[in-house]
Amino acid sequence: MRLRTGFSVVLLMLYFLFAGASVFSEDGLSAAQPKADDAFLEELQWLQEESIVSTVSRREQKASETPAAVYVITREDIRRSGANSIPELLRMVPGVNVARINASSWAVSMRGFNNRYADKLLVLIDGRSVYTPLFAGTYWDVQDTLLEDVERIEVIRGPGGTLWGANAVNGVINIITKHAKDTQGGIVTGSAGIEERGMGGLRYGSKIGNNAYYRVYTKYYNHDDFALASGKSAHDSLETERAGYRIDWDYSTKDFLTFQGDLYLGNEGETNNYRQTSEIDVSGGNMRSRWKHVISDTSDTTLQAYYDRTNRWTSGLEEIRDTFDLDFQHRSRLFDYHEFIWGLGYRFTRDDTEGPGYFSLDPNNREDNLFSIFLQDEISFFDDTVKLILGNKFEHNDYTGFEMQPNVRALWSLTPDQALWAAVSRAVRMPSRMEADSVIDYRPYYYFTGNDDLVSEDLLSYEIGYRIQLNKRLSLDVATFYNIYDDLINNVNNETFENVYNGETYGIETTVNWNVTDRWKLVPGYTCFRENFFGYNGSEFYADDPRNQFNIRSLLNLPHHTEFDTTLYYVDGINPGDGDMDVPEYYRFDMRLGWHITKSSEVSLVGMNLLDSDHYEFSARSIASTQIERAVYVKFTWEF
Repeated sequence: MRLRTGFSVVLLMLYFLFAGASVFSEDGLSAAQPKADDAFLEELQWLQEESIVSTVSRREQKASETPAAVYVITREDIRRSGANSIPELLRMVPGVNVARINASSWAVSMRGFNNRYADKLLVLIDGRSVYTPLFAGTYWDVQDTLLEDVERIEVIRGPGGTLWGANAVNGVINIITKHAKDTQGGIVTGSAGIEERGMGGLRYGSKIGNNAYYRVYTKYYNHDDFALASGKSAHDSLETERAGYRIDWDYSTKDFLTFQGDLYLGNEGETNNYRQTSEIDVSGGNMRSRWKHVISDTSDTTLQAYYDRTNRWTSGLEEIRDTFDLDFQHRSRLFDYHEFIWGLGYRFTRDDTEGPGYFSLDPNNREDNLFSIFLQDEISFFDDTVKLILGNKFEHNDYTGFEMQPNVRALWSLTPDQALWAAVSRAVRMPSRMEADSVIDYRPYYYFTGNDDLVSEDLLSYEIGYRIQLNKRLSLDVATFYNIYDDLINNVNNETFENVYNGETYGIETTVNWNVTDRWKLVPGYTCFRENFFGYNGSEFYADDPRNQFNIRSLLNLPHHTEFDTTLYYVDGINPGDGDMDVPEYYRFDMRLGWHITKSSEVSLVGMNLLDSDHYEFSARSIASTQIERAVYVKFTWEF
């Protein structure tokens, strides 16, 4: 029944879009409609400029010139998605698996190993790591900002350890916010509806003197409870508040300073597999400063420092964590054909934990140091049509000691409109604090302890990609990979953690961008993923990853300053095989109808999960699986 319903929705959506397109002329206006204001029309045209990325090589470059699987979520993508959270935005990226566990938790991963704390994905916000060493993963419930202030989200699928270090195994996500100069004036945004009960944001930016700009913001978010299979409330609502600032100061023609910070607090709930409910209190903040010094047109240095504090109180564990990070890099063009980047890094983290008695970390407090140095050389041949990148990262951590993460990448521009790239990389994932130091003591019935003799998980990755701009309206991007994993960590006989698994994954990720007309754009994406794991001594490994994912976004500019945007998702079913609940395949249909009341204000009607009243997306081992329910809300934005 679900398959027939989903297929019917696909046909209905395509019929509506093609029928609508037939009555629009090339500039997107019906022949019966008068042309709108030319300035306004110019704002609504699709952005023709190519996306710029900085995460792949730690310097800005065109996405087409990067020898990596890159996807950029632009500020226009963010606005037209209607989403209120970062994980929901990531659904549009091929190769990224986003599964909502409950109202306050997501499982987000790339190229396999999806989990509540996916431990092989590194997430950055303006270059600041939000990867927690406690569980090895990301607390998605507290990674947020005013989305109107986000410039772009760079998603790099594949290893990034050479530049970003341990734990950037299967990919890197870098959320990049706008320069304060680009957020002058004020903005008020808010939404209210079913499930997404309330969101409100306020930001104001202005100038300090002749060369400095600032902005301050505050945001509130509230999501209602989802339901359990029984229909009862899952008591998993999420409510957060946050505030922050950014200052960008052009100190001189060669020196550029950035100061940035955030504070947040929140409360959320969850129900475990024994139907016991609990509350989680979260709070924290961060401060970041960055100094870029331009030596010449071909040389510059960057020094960044940040401090991050995380407080998390749950019924199972209380954690207070302080992190200080210092990062320096120097870029220089040695010759016309050599672009050389090197850098040094140091990170200190300290935690203070307390368990409920039967569960604890030993020791309760721990301090860890991470030292690193990276080197990368980009060599150009044959008038820049061939580029070879050689790099390596050397690290020393307190869990496994010395680690090395080299890579080799090559890009061949076959013609001005098509390119072929390939890469071979090594990346590692350090053991987490939980894997090394956890203690569960139910003696004489049960006793579990961590293992401080673990070695890092190891990945050897092979990638090949191809990009082509078929014409000015149509482009194709294909990435393939084959990954070999060794020394994967898992628990053994429910007694301890050990490096007991290895295996392989492989797949293909495709993206098409098709500007059908000046007012209609289609963006299909498909991911095919396969995995095969086995353990030493006959042990088995179970994964929670769909084999096939597909989505198609349609963005249509209608007359009278109106926009109609839809997205259809298909996600394959999951059969964990380890006692967890199977997750059936599902279709998801999202819709946004937006109206620009004026050039500075718009109102949108957003619907998510419109196909079903509810469906499951993930089966977690410690949290009761909840039904992801349909959400409908109205969103308003006014700039002044």
